[in-house]
Amino acid sequence: MANQFPLRTLLVDDEPLAINRLRRLLGRYADTFEIVGEAVNGLEGLKAVEALEPELIFLDIEMPGLNGFEMLAKLPYLPIVVFATAYDDYAVRAFEENSIDYLLKPIEPERLEKTVERIRKSQATPVGPGPDLRHVLEMLKPKKELHSISVKTGDRILLIPLTSIAWFEAEDKYVFLHTIDGEQFLTNYTISTLEEKLPDTFTRISRSTLLNSHHIREIQRHFNGKFVIIMRDKKATQLMTGSSFHDNLKSLMEL
Repeated sequence: MANQFPLRTLLVDDEPLAINRLRRLLGRYADTFEIVGEAVNGLEGLKAVEALEPELIFLDIEMPGLNGFEMLAKLPYLPIVVFATAYDDYAVRAFEENSIDYLLKPIEPERLEKTVERIRKSQATPVGPGPDLRHVLEMLKPKKELHSISVKTGDRILLIPLTSIAWFEAEDKYVFLHTIDGEQFLTNYTISTLEEKLPDTFTRISRSTLLNSHHIREIQRHFNGKFVIIMRDKKATQLMTGSSFHDNLKSLMEL
């Protein structure tokens, strides 16, 4: 069932000026928002949610103590959330694709009006369960930076720096790591997992091949829009782009 207007609304932001501006802007929409409280950090926000049971939170992301993501992860329930964010375009796209609204600071009245319209529409005509907010938050968490890949050789575990890796190759159920020195090691990863975990310098060029673009020596055009890539490894390995993946390379190299 949709919530009844006005929505019990909590403002959480560690910048007093930002909260004052938001409160003033929301004052134009008294029929939509009933501001029941404010909090200046995530810890206070948790207490305020427990005490006030808001239906909607305007939430800052970067705050001392607990940031906005960490605060939401600890809530016993998820109200409607509108983020106040200075995140980059990647995060903004993630919010949009998952129907979670966001406001870039400083909040402009025209942009807030769109948020109000979206909230009113969503409450008037609910069409099913809301977006998987926890999944989106997981997406937006900073990824741990990966510097090396661990491989087993006999009784030893070697750490191969990413800078030494030329490419990965999948064969049946196995994925092998190839270094610029011509060495090969079996890994415990799938190609898809590596594609997700590795930095953008590693590019998938076929179903079975993931290469380090820093070690490309030469690219030659092939038939049907494909490319042959000659690596800068000891063996001058030649790799072929797959029909479904050559656009990855074209985008990376601006071909």
